[in-house]
Amino acid sequence: MTTMTGRLDIRDLRGDPWQAELAAIRHEFEERMAQLLPDSGNGSDLLTVAMRAGTLSAGKRMRPLLLMLVARDLGCSSPALVDIACAVEMVHAASLILDDLPCMDDASLRRGQPTIHVQFGEDVAILSSVALLSRAFGVLATAPDVPPAVRARLVAKLSETVGTAGLVRGQFEDLRAGAQRSEQEIATTNELKTGVLLGVSVDMAAILAETDDCVAQSLRAFALAAGHAFQIRDDFQDDVAMDSNVTGKDTGKDLGKATLVNALGSEEARKRLMRHLDEADRNLTDAIGSKQRTRRFVDTLFGQGAGFRFADTGHAAAERQQVHH
Repeated sequence: MTTMTGRLDIRDLRGDPWQAELAAIRHEFEERMAQLLPDSGNGSDLLTVAMRAGTLSAGKRMRPLLLMLVARDLGCSSPALVDIACAVEMVHAASLILDDLPCMDDASLRRGQPTIHVQFGEDVAILSSVALLSRAFGVLATAPDVPPAVRARLVAKLSETVGTAGLVRGQFEDLRAGAQRSEQEIATTNELKTGVLLGVSVDMAAILAETDDCVAQSLRAFALAAGHAFQIRDDFQDDVAMDSNVTGKDTGKDLGKATLVNALGSEEARKRLMRHLDEADRNLTDAIGSKQRTRRFVDTLFGQGAGFRFADTGHAAAERQQVHH
C-alpha cells in the first residue's frame, strides 16, 4: 500500500522485521537530509525555502534508499552512507525542479504539491536547483570516514551523472527530439533521464563497499534494467491519464511525445517491461545472491507481493508467461 504520492505507507510496516528496517533507514535519511539543507529560518529566505520544499516534500526516495539498501546487502555499514544518499537525492530534486520549468516540461504539480516555479517563481526555481547541485557536491566532499581515493571516485561518478553524458543530455534529447524517434532513441533518452540516477546510486554503493568490478557491473545492469521498467510504467500512467491525485504529478504530459508505449503499443510495451524486470532480477542475483533487502524494496516499487512484476492489469501474469516462453 502506498500513499497518494507513491511514498511507502509506514502503517504497512508493522510486524515485518525487514519493513521495520526499511522504515528506520528512511527515517534516518529524512532526518539527515533536513539537517544537511540550509536552514530557512523564519521562512523569509525564499531560496532556502524553495530548496527545502523541492527536496523534503514526500516522495518515493527510490534512489537514496536503493543506494543504502544495496550497500547493506554488500555488507557495507559506512557512516557516510546516509550523507552520500542525501547527495544523490539533492541532485534528483534539482533535476526535477529544472524539468518542471515552463521552458522544459512545463509541469504544475510534483509530489502532490505545486511545482517550485509555480510556488516561488522561475527565478527562484532555477537558483534553488543550482544551489542544490552545489550542496550535493559539498556533502560528498565532507561525508565522514571516506578514504580520499574513494571520495574522488564518488565525486567523479556523480559529476558524470549530472553532465552531458547523463541527466543534462537526457533532458536535452527529450526536449529536442519531438514525436518522431526510433525505439532505440527513446530507450537511450529513458536511460539518460531515469536510468543514470539509479545507476549512480548502485555505483556509489559499490564504490563505498569496495566491491570487485564483476559485482559492480551486475549492479549497474540491474539498475539500468530497473530504470527502463520504471520509465515504461511511468509512461503507462501518463498514457491512461491516471488521476494526478494518485500519481502526485501532472498526467497527460507525454501527449505528442515519443514513448515506448506509443511506439510499441500497450501489449508489446508491457512485455518489454516484464523483460526488463526479469533482467533486473537476474543481475541483482548475480550481484548480491539471495540477500533480500534490495529485492524486496524493488518489489514495493512495482507493487508489494508482485515478485518483481508490474501489477497494473490482470494481463500481467499471462504476459509474463508469454515472455518466458
